[in-house]
Amino acid sequence: MSNSFGRLFKLTTFGESHGSLIGGVIDGFPAGFNLNLDEIQDKLNLRRPGSSNLTSERKENDIVEFHSGLIENITIGSPIAFIIKNNDKKSNDYKNLKDLFRPSHADYTYQKKYGIRDPYGGGRSSARETACRVVAGSLASQYLTQKGISVYSYVSSIGKIELNKDYNDIDLSNTYKNRVFCPDKLIALKMENLIKEIKEKGDTVGGCVNTVIKGILPGFGEPIYNKLNAAISFAMMSINATKGIEFGSGFESSKMKGSNHNDIFIKKNNKIKTKTNNSGGIQGGISNGEDIFFRVAFKPVSSIKKQQQTVNNKNEEVSFLNQGRHDPCVVSRAVPIVESMTSIVLMDMYLLNLTSK
Repeated sequence: MSNSFGRLFKLTTFGESHGSLIGGVIDGFPAGFNLNLDEIQDKLNLRRPGSSNLTSERKENDIVEFHSGLIENITIGSPIAFIIKNNDKKSNDYKNLKDLFRPSHADYTYQKKYGIRDPYGGGRSSARETACRVVAGSLASQYLTQKGISVYSYVSSIGKIELNKDYNDIDLSNTYKNRVFCPDKLIALKMENLIKEIKEKGDTVGGCVNTVIKGILPGFGEPIYNKLNAAISFAMMSINATKGIEFGSGFESSKMKGSNHNDIFIKKNNKIKTKTNNSGGIQGGISNGEDIFFRVAFKPVSSIKKQQQTVNNKNEEVSFLNQGRHDPCVVSRAVPIVESMTSIVLMDMYLLNLTSK
C-alpha cells in the first residue's frame, strides 16, 4: 500500500533508480478531459537531472510515454499508465558501496525491513521515483486550473541565504526564469553562487520551498483525521529529504499572543474574508477561502564527496568515499515535486468534495 497515494484520485508508482524504467498508474481522473502532453513534459524537464551544473551529472531525458487511458490525448476514465525510461545508469559507481550502510541514507533501514536492498542508486528509495509524481501532479494541475485553482512553489532559502519577502510582494511568474527557481533575481544569484561553492568543496546544502495555493473555496478538507493541512503534510513528508513543514505563521506563532495571532473576520466585497492570514488559509483542517500558504524544509543531500566513516553489513567500521553522481542541493529540483504533490492532494480533495455533496 505504501506505493500508492490518494483515494479517489490515486497514483501508484513502480520502478527503481537503476532499473530499466520507472512508471505509474493514475486512477480516478475524470473522463473527457483534453490533456496538454507538452505541458506535462515541460514540468518533467524542470525536475530532471543533468539540466545544469547545480544538479546531479546524471543525464536523463525523462520522456514520458503514455500507454493507456487516453484517446487522442483525451482521458477516457480508465487507468492512465505511463513509463519513463532510465537511460543514463552507471551502476558501477555503487559497487564499492553495496556492502556499506551510507550515513543518513535508507540503506540500513531497508536492509532491516526487507532483509535485502537495491544498492544501485538507492533503488526504490531514490528521488528518481519522484518523476512519476510530477506526471500525476501535472495532470491534476491542468484539471484544477480549469476550476480556478493554482499552485505556486518557489525556493525561499538555500543555506542561510533567505528570501525574506511576503509572497504578495513577489512576482511568482519569475520563479522558473533562473536555475535556482527563486523568483527574486538577486537572491537567486546569491543562492546559485553558494551552491557552486558548496559543490566545489564536495559538500551539500539544504533549504526551503514555499508554496501558495490560490483559488481554493471555503470547505476543502475533512475534519479530525483527514484535515487538509494533514493531507498536505503527509504528501510533503513523503518527498525525499523533507525534514519539516509549517503553515501560515508556523513555528513563529509559538512566540505570539492570541490577540496578535487571531485572523479577524471582515466583510470584503460582500464576502467573508480575514484581515490577516496567520492560519495559512486553513482552520479546523478545512480551507477558509484565503490563500493557502506553507513552507517545506529540505535537508542537505546525504551523498557527499568527502571521506566518511560508517559500518558495513559485516558489522565492521570502515571508511569510504562516495563515487556516484549526486545533487549538491536538491531544493531547486524539489520545487516541481512540491507543486505536483500539492496538486495531487487538492485533486483528491476536490473529488471528495463532489461526492460529499
